[in-house]
Amino acid sequence: MESAVLGRLGLLDLSIIAAYIVVAFGIGVWFSGRAGRSMSEFFIAGRSIPWWLAGTSIVATTFAVDTPLAIAGFVRTDGIYANWFWWCLAMGGMLCVFFYARLWRRAEVVTDVEFLELRYGGRHAGALRGFMAVYGGVLFNAIVMGWVLVAMAKLSEVLLGWDKLTAVALFTIIALVYTVLSGFWGVVMTDLLQFIIAMIGSISLMIFVFMDTGGPAGMVAQIRELPAFDPKVFHFVPNWRTAGGLVLVTFLAQVLVQWWPKGQGDGYLAQRLFSTRNEEESALAALWFNYACYVLRPWPWIVVGLASLIYFPVMQGEDPELAYPRMIAHFLPVGFRGLMIASLLAAFMSTMDTQFNWGASYLVNDLYKRFIKRDASERHYVLASRLAVVLLAGIGAVAAWQFDSIFGAWKYLAVLIAGTGPVILLRWYWWRINVWSEIAALLSSFVVANGGVWARLLHRAGLLSDTALERATWFYGGDAFGIRITAVVAICAAVWLPVTFLTRPVPLDHLERFFRRVRPGGWWGPVAKACPDVQRDNLLPAWIGWFTGVGCVYAGMFGLGWLCLAEWGKGIAALALSVAFGAAMLFCVFESPDAPNAQPPVK
Repeated sequence: MESAVLGRLGLLDLSIIAAYIVVAFGIGVWFSGRAGRSMSEFFIAGRSIPWWLAGTSIVATTFAVDTPLAIAGFVRTDGIYANWFWWCLAMGGMLCVFFYARLWRRAEVVTDVEFLELRYGGRHAGALRGFMAVYGGVLFNAIVMGWVLVAMAKLSEVLLGWDKLTAVALFTIIALVYTVLSGFWGVVMTDLLQFIIAMIGSISLMIFVFMDTGGPAGMVAQIRELPAFDPKVFHFVPNWRTAGGLVLVTFLAQVLVQWWPKGQGDGYLAQRLFSTRNEEESALAALWFNYACYVLRPWPWIVVGLASLIYFPVMQGEDPELAYPRMIAHFLPVGFRGLMIASLLAAFMSTMDTQFNWGASYLVNDLYKRFIKRDASERHYVLASRLAVVLLAGIGAVAAWQFDSIFGAWKYLAVLIAGTGPVILLRWYWWRINVWSEIAALLSSFVVANGGVWARLLHRAGLLSDTALERATWFYGGDAFGIRITAVVAICAAVWLPVTFLTRPVPLDHLERFFRRVRPGGWWGPVAKACPDVQRDNLLPAWIGWFTGVGCVYAGMFGLGWLCLAEWGKGIAALALSVAFGAAMLFCVFESPDAPNAQPPVK
């Protein structure tokens, strides 16, 4: 069995793994003193991170150990186009580059949850901030940490022969210790190391695959000769003539709706934008993240997923997410085994350290300091931050026992946040959005997204028929994902829009303070009239930048993909188009704001 072969690591393998762990811990120890200076240093590195490091840290965080497993599983199950589940987020990412990254930096907050009081003010905004600190820092964090730990357990089962308990416990402790020590500076510096190692590992595996199959053309030819070959495996988008109706609906929902909640950049991504040195570097960090994430990163995983069809034919009832570790076990010789395990450990740690640090920032900055102990010393808050990291590590380990499928957790989270997307985007650009708009969107999204749970409870209570339960189960199942996420957005809009107009707007004096601090474009009506001296952003270059940026990313992504499939003409043409779009995009990055520092922040 391949797992037994890889389980017997050589001395070189063990040396590589040990060297990585020592360096990672060394970075944590090196930055431990700096992290202990203040809460700002512990969570946003004193706003001194250069753009390339902040952007790389975001890429490394999203380069989790679960990602190659899930993407290889996508390809085995549905073909390349299944990756639109996350490819669609590039449109939201480029929206962040041109519309939100600079605004986040101007806001000068420590967390995106703190922004709620900056935007709305009043006791209700404070209550929402405290709730979101727990909802985001604990619930959402637990979901993410749970699926990442599940992925690491699956890898350990195949590659090392470890059981789930051993894997979860050991890897949680490893990530926990250096995160507690180093704070945010250590997180981003180890993210840089981890991204480099993880990319080397995934590219190495792809090269071994190509060497064994005779290159891209040989791999494609062998896949086409498989008895169960389906042409859809190579499609970048669903075939409109042969794909089923639900597949097409899902694709349209992904392209048109699913990416909205990610458009402003939130959570750990926003944390990186806060940490940059100025507005321009914030935008550049978001830009570098999007290009590296969607253009440079995915094809080694997709190639391995495609090739796995040759070596491990699809079997009914299999777990497709185990294909990637099985390919590692099949291909890699001594030395490269250790490198790959180190790269996967790096991918795991780059996500977990971020989740620990970011989640702790919510619990300390937005809950403990805001509502429990307001006037303690910086040393006290740093200690509280480190204890919060330990708490979150325990929560993540417990959550890992609740998940078996990585993709299932991804889909649940996507639906859970879908209804809040429009409000999150509009609150920066429309003065009429208020705290009740956000509360209504949040609650209705949670209720509708968990409709399957309510249906089962009603059925058990005898209030729902078997037929109705079957329909609800289908609707909340995997096949109806596109219908479900669109329905969540529509139903939530039917709730939060009336609530917005039936409740009072944020007081004008508070909106004026926010407006002067952030200087947003858009529909600010009476607020803009009251602040005629504020020089606002020109949004036309932003829209041009978004359009060209999206073209740059997708042309580049498809170009590299076609090269990996031996379609040389298409690949070269697409890469040339990506360069043309990129030139126009970069012009807009530097020209979007009328004046980066025209108005000093008002605090």
